[in-house]
Amino acid sequence: MPPTRNRLTPLRFVVLFGVVSALADFVYEGGRSIVGPYLATLGASATAVGVITGAGEAVALVLRLGTGMLADRTRRHWALSIGGYVLTVVSIPLLAVAKQLGAAATLVIAERFGKAVRTPARDTMIAHASARLGRGWGFGLHEALDQTGAFAGPLLVALVLALGGGFTGGFAVLAVPAVLTLAVVARLRAAAPDPIAYDPEPVASAADADQPALNGHLGVYAAFTALTMLGYATFAVLAYHLHVRQVVPDWQIPLVYAVAMGVDGLTALAAGRLYDRVGLRGLVALPLLSAVVPILSFSTSAPLVWVGAAVWGAAMGIHESTMRAAVADLVPRARLATGYGAFTAIYGLAWLAGSATLGALYDYRVGAAVLFVLVVQAIALAAFLPLALERRP
Repeated sequence: MPPTRNRLTPLRFVVLFGVVSALADFVYEGGRSIVGPYLATLGASATAVGVITGAGEAVALVLRLGTGMLADRTRRHWALSIGGYVLTVVSIPLLAVAKQLGAAATLVIAERFGKAVRTPARDTMIAHASARLGRGWGFGLHEALDQTGAFAGPLLVALVLALGGGFTGGFAVLAVPAVLTLAVVARLRAAAPDPIAYDPEPVASAADADQPALNGHLGVYAAFTALTMLGYATFAVLAYHLHVRQVVPDWQIPLVYAVAMGVDGLTALAAGRLYDRVGLRGLVALPLLSAVVPILSFSTSAPLVWVGAAVWGAAMGIHESTMRAAVADLVPRARLATGYGAFTAIYGLAWLAGSATLGALYDYRVGAAVLFVLVVQAIALAAFLPLALERRP
């Protein structure tokens, strides 16, 4: 039986998927805004926080290698996307009842596993839908909408903390947007059952399917991105610092994260447009921004910490928009999900190694963590040269 005709235009599909992602981000970014200090209350050290959250990011990224291949082979993009959303939005509210470090760590990683399941399939659908819109603009628009939830979630959590609800109340209140996420994604699936049909170019030729997902150009891009992530801490490590050094009250930590998410969304829009015009050359800002983050965020000055959060968010906005657009342009259409998986596996391993190292160096001496980031980002800047010489991605 042929698929039901999509009832949405490509632009409306990207926008409504952005709404789904915004609701999901409301849940998991709201939760992530307090994971670092919450783990500290359960007895975790900075090293443990770095390992747990770094492992979570590695799971979210590395396992996409398998889920990406699964999406390409089965073509069940919607089933994988919805299954991943279910796992994510269930795990975060359950942190309200996790009173031991092991249980909390398991839920943190389970939430990230949900992201690994859904993201290659979701990004493949968005890549096809944005073929006519411009990939940088399509992914930038999706990321900007996505970040509205990432901004609002931490604000709600901050309000709960300010009213005395504690970390438990902060996680529990996120059950409401969790239910809304599942309702909206189900409606979107009914309105656009075949997003691949949005793409005007064929995607299933034998020659296209036989091409490798990780080619030379994508390999150079992946190596540069891995270096930038090796020197890029998870926010949980930065939030741990704010909690244990009492730089800001606990209820303000989610607000710091909200600032980062707001800047992320705005930067994604600009970075997406820039990518459509100049290709990968716009990525020169990544190592420069990443190098500044620990200098600001590991200080004991509250104003510098707020600025550091904005810089951290700007770097993440560039990653989240340009990264996905570039992979779509560098990988054969029939291997998109596999390409996303391969690229993010490299990205995730680098982030795990970097977060664990930064956590350990923080426990040893803050200055050592700052020096490590500066050296790594200097190397990343040198690795950027081949990308700068490319005329187009």
